[in-house]
Amino acid sequence: MSETAAKPSACPLHALEVPTLADIPAGAAPQLLCYRVDPRAAPIIPGRRDRQWMDDTNDHYAYRCLPLSIANTSGWELTSPLDFEVQWNGGQGIDAVTARAPGVDPNDLRALITSHFGHGILTFHTGWLFRTSPGWGLWVRGAPNFAKDGIHALDGMVETDWLPFPFTMNWRFTRPGAVRFQKGDPFCFVTFCPHALMDNVTPKIASLEDEPKLKADYTEWGISRAEFNKALHDGDPAAVSKKWQRGYFQGKDLEGNAPLFHVNKRRLKAPE
Repeated sequence: MSETAAKPSACPLHALEVPTLADIPAGAAPQLLCYRVDPRAAPIIPGRRDRQWMDDTNDHYAYRCLPLSIANTSGWELTSPLDFEVQWNGGQGIDAVTARAPGVDPNDLRALITSHFGHGILTFHTGWLFRTSPGWGLWVRGAPNFAKDGIHALDGMVETDWLPFPFTMNWRFTRPGAVRFQKGDPFCFVTFCPHALMDNVTPKIASLEDEPKLKADYTEWGISRAEFNKALHDGDPAAVSKKWQRGYFQGKDLEGNAPLFHVNKRRLKAPE
């Protein structure tokens, strides 16, 4: 990610000092302010669940994997406002990446994409300056489970709780060739990251032997999954009719107990 100059905005969330844990109210939803700094700014929409490759799986079975669908919708997409094709010839200079968009004003194309770094990297300008609550940053990446052949979205964690400049979104070619972006394709995906809290996390190695209930649940879950998969493989009518185990999707353990919090559908709000 790189920073590009923009006029500072009057913003109630300016954080002149590094946030502390006390700055983050427990259970409070962080605020996301979106300042348009270019009239041609890319559209912002809630993350969409659907993916063409998921649609193409037998019986749409990819959507049965709840973590995939929830990841797809756990943030906001910035989408391309136009169709264009970009090509990399394999060189390392900024002139090695070229773009074409027939029928599009060249100024509009340059406002969206550029070759800024060289080395086969394509840079997108979002047209937005984002500000978040103290202690919260934005994880900036490509849309989850959305791939383009020949090019890969680069991830970045941006401290949007104080940064007075817009960031850029960058993609790196994986090989020389041409890649096409269509109008409406997501080129950037933003989701929250509590970066002020992460340094205080100390992962601990634990033993299942110290948690008899968890170990029993783990063992029972494994047996249940193995038995169901075997029955499905053997063509057992009950298993074939059921198709898949729905415990995780429904948020229930093998005894039918539900956790304190579970979602099987996420639809975020659009910017107002």
